[in-house]
Formats: sequence, C-alpha cells, structure tokens
Amino acid sequence: MSEGAGSGERHSTGRRLDAVLPLVERQHALIEHLRARAPRTTTAAELARQLGVTSRTVERDVARLVDAGLPISVRRGPGGGYTFAAPTRLPPVALTPAEAGALISAVVAVGPYISAAARSAMDKLLTAIGPDGS
Repeated sequence: MSEGAGSGERHSTGRRLDAVLPLVERQHALIEHLRARAPRTTTAAELARQLGVTSRTVERDVARLVDAGLPISVRRGPGGGYTFAAPTRLPPVALTPAEAGALISAVVAVGPYISAAARSAMDKLLTAIGPDGS
C-alpha cells in the first residue's frame, strides 16, 4: 500500500514528497507573482515576504527556474531584482504524444496537490489527446 506524502514517501530525486511538494507550489507561486508584475522588477526580499521564506530560498528557487530555461532576468545589487520576460499569452505549441504524456505524468505525480492552472493544462492536454488516445 502506498504511503502518503507526509509519511516518508520519496520523490524520484530521493527527497521526501512532503519536501518536494512545497517546492513545486512555491516555485509556481513565484512564477505567477513575477508574471503578474511583469515588466516591473521584484526584489528577493519582496518575494520572500510573499512566499513566507528567506531571500536565500528565493535566490535558489530563481536559479533553478533560470537553469530550467524560464525567461527570468536577474539584476544584482542596489535597485536589482527579478523580472519575468515572457509574453502574457503563449502562441500555440505543438507537442508530440510522448511530450504530452511526460507533462501529464509530471502533473499526475503531484497528485491532489496540483494547482488550478496545472489541472487546467492537464485537462487541455487530455482533450487534445482525445478519449481514444489519438
């Protein structure tokens, strides 16, 4: 029988799920905060207050997101901060069935903890795949 997220179940990274899920939720909240404020700059201290974490945690999260390819501009020093440099609307994206399956699997792995945006994206992918998998 599967253990719950709070009882020691492990993510593929080896980290406990109860540690990974807050990371996913926090990074999603960070992206949404930056996106909503774009093109204005947001400081690490402001993001830390919004997310209830330290500035260092924000810096690590932003570094992970930048490494993953997210268009976040980082300006260091006085007057610096983070700016999300992505459009407010995305153009249509063509995914292979394998790519759609990978994204759906990632959302399903998070389980009941997914955000409304993640659920909506998964629903769109499932609709595009169709009921017979075509």
